[in-house]
Amino acid sequence: MIFINKMQLPQKIIDLMKKFGDAEIYIVGGAVRDLLLNRQVKDWDLTTNLVPEEILKLFPKNSYYNNLFGTVGIIGKGGEIFEITTYRSEKGYEDNRHPDKVIWGKSLEEDVKRRDFTINALALELKITNYELRIIDYNNGLEDIKNRLIRTVGSPDERFGEDALRMMRAVRLASQLKFQIEEKTFASIVKNAKLINNIAWERIRDELFKILTTDKPGDGLIVLKNSGILELIMPEILAGVGMAQRGHHIYDVWKHSLETLNNCSSRNHVTRLAALLHDVGKPVVMKKIGDNNTFHNHEVVGSRIALSIGKRLKLSKEELQQLFILVRWHMFTVSEMQTDSAVRRFIKNVTFPYLDEMIALRRGDRLGSGAKETSWRWELFKNRLVKVQTQPFCVKDLKVDGKDVMEILKIKPSRKVGEVLDALFAEVEKDVKLNERGVLIEKIKAY
Repeated sequence: MIFINKMQLPQKIIDLMKKFGDAEIYIVGGAVRDLLLNRQVKDWDLTTNLVPEEILKLFPKNSYYNNLFGTVGIIGKGGEIFEITTYRSEKGYEDNRHPDKVIWGKSLEEDVKRRDFTINALALELKITNYELRIIDYNNGLEDIKNRLIRTVGSPDERFGEDALRMMRAVRLASQLKFQIEEKTFASIVKNAKLINNIAWERIRDELFKILTTDKPGDGLIVLKNSGILELIMPEILAGVGMAQRGHHIYDVWKHSLETLNNCSSRNHVTRLAALLHDVGKPVVMKKIGDNNTFHNHEVVGSRIALSIGKRLKLSKEELQQLFILVRWHMFTVSEMQTDSAVRRFIKNVTFPYLDEMIALRRGDRLGSGAKETSWRWELFKNRLVKVQTQPFCVKDLKVDGKDVMEILKIKPSRKVGEVLDALFAEVEKDVKLNERGVLIEKIKAY
């Protein structure tokens, strides 16, 4: 056992635990781990010897229970949900995901045996009499935290057989916490990698996104590759392994994709996925000319492949659109010599909602090629984007409309009205200074 500072525990948690009186109540899981690592605790999970019906009586106005796993939700004053689960053990996992049978347990020690990793099997007890906190560790989780290791509780084959997604969770935790996966645990992941095929794509997607949004996601992708899982969920990306590039690139396509991902400043999960997949079309279009490989139109082919991967991962329509746009239009040049017309075309292609995400991806792309940072050029380009966005982008942005055309030319609604407006917009696109009402009215009179 080890003692920690009570000041680390929020008062709302202390108040909740006090409600249990003489009953057993412990904070468990990632919350204890994160307290020990001085990380922000996002979810507070607790376990108790009380059964759900007894927990509900303690919180008659702000609790609910609608599952088969003994978990009662307590709604805090700010709407925050605290999950409290009865001690339990689990039997059988035919689908490599859900227990076939849940049995109420009799002790904390019995309960933590069903948990995934030793660093998540720690419990924190609050002594109400003297407000003393102590860590209870039945599985050497404290030692694994000290040594920065991800290790399963008990047999790794059994834990991964119970829920195959735990294999990806091990990779995610290693990436998030900058830990290593313990040798026997990793060997079991390699051995059982194909069990991931039994997991719903939505769960795989969610765990993948958590890996992609860590500080250095490329490390997690390497572990996924070495474990054999990446080949099962996203084989397209592995076609770039060992594929040399030319010009300013110092890495092969695979390594460059990882470096782009690592250097992508956006934390948006779809943008991070786009950073990983931005060159996924290169192996398909690659042609060898002399000693060099060329990849013409790789962004066009790559956007289609990315869309296919996105659908496999069950992305929403909005997420699919973002993924497609970012991969399709990532090949743009940032130069102070660009015309306003070129910048407008860029904005039209990328669309307003994704401009910042595209810039984050493209900067990551450049840095991931081994190029040096040129922040002044990017700042200049962003300023150009702000300026150009005030310019007309379509016929609706003209200072005249169809009503003006009909009144001046004394015509009724017809195709000619649209033709005149289109012609005016074509002129304004070349010279935005022409978008003045007086100037355009004079031009209408000439038709």
